[in-house]
Amino acid sequence: MSGLPQKTRIYQNHTLDSERWLNFTRRDDDIVVATPYKCGTTWTQAIVLHLIFQDLQPRSIDDYSYWVDNNTRPMEKLRARLDAQSHRRVLKCHLPLDGFAWRAQDRILVVARDPRDVFMSMWNHYSKYTDVAYASHNNPQTSIGAPLPRCPDDIRNFWHTWINRGWFGWESEGYPWWSNMHHVQTWWDARATENIMLLHYNDMLADLPGQIAGIADHLGIKCAPDMCAAIADKTSFSSMKRDAEQISPDPAGAFEGGAKTFINKGTNGRWKTVLTVDDLADYDRAATRELSPACRNWLESS
Repeated sequence: MSGLPQKTRIYQNHTLDSERWLNFTRRDDDIVVATPYKCGTTWTQAIVLHLIFQDLQPRSIDDYSYWVDNNTRPMEKLRARLDAQSHRRVLKCHLPLDGFAWRAQDRILVVARDPRDVFMSMWNHYSKYTDVAYASHNNPQTSIGAPLPRCPDDIRNFWHTWINRGWFGWESEGYPWWSNMHHVQTWWDARATENIMLLHYNDMLADLPGQIAGIADHLGIKCAPDMCAAIADKTSFSSMKRDAEQISPDPAGAFEGGAKTFINKGTNGRWKTVLTVDDLADYDRAATRELSPACRNWLESS
């Protein structure tokens, strides 16, 4: 196993429990969508489900592609649902590679994004949380450690802690969630591993049919060009926003505005009118700490 990815850390907090990957029966054809948060996870899951079923039917992601390391759902219920799935499984993961139980059998997709765009998307996500969402994350029966704090009222206060503080002792950014840059770097370092496919959010925006064809090839799924084009149209952000209630329903009311808040804009560059010179200096210091020059260049320039 020398040179192959190894699990060296445990991630457990108000949302994550990396050890859940050790507590269910995995299959040799499992697909893992292992994105950092707010990097197109739901987008990628929807694409993969269309590829598996070879149709254009919008499906509820929560009913077809389970987030394994999310501790808000009891493990017993998750295990039963995973065992009951008869189709090829699409498993969601928000773990850095150093906390993931990697296997050579899996086919893994990792989508990354400029951290400044991640921040803007995370602000939309976190700032729209309702009491229902906080209760779910801070359930004393599942949450581990300190509770998820309330989102600050001011975006700049959120930026300052997110870019300068980590939740776990080995992180220096990402608070009060977990790392974004460290997360990407761990997967970047393993990008040559045969079963890991690293994608950039911007490339998916620029050429979605081509990216879908590449994803299908990585997963060993035959997909005709016309089907790839049709899936691209079905998973454009305008289409996903239109179908938000089917793709990501929010019956409990975790978000102000419901599903259409969760599937927000899918655009980049909004940080340019929000972050100040001082904010960008904080970003530069964090990126220098956490990212290799090659990884940083890829994230910022693709």
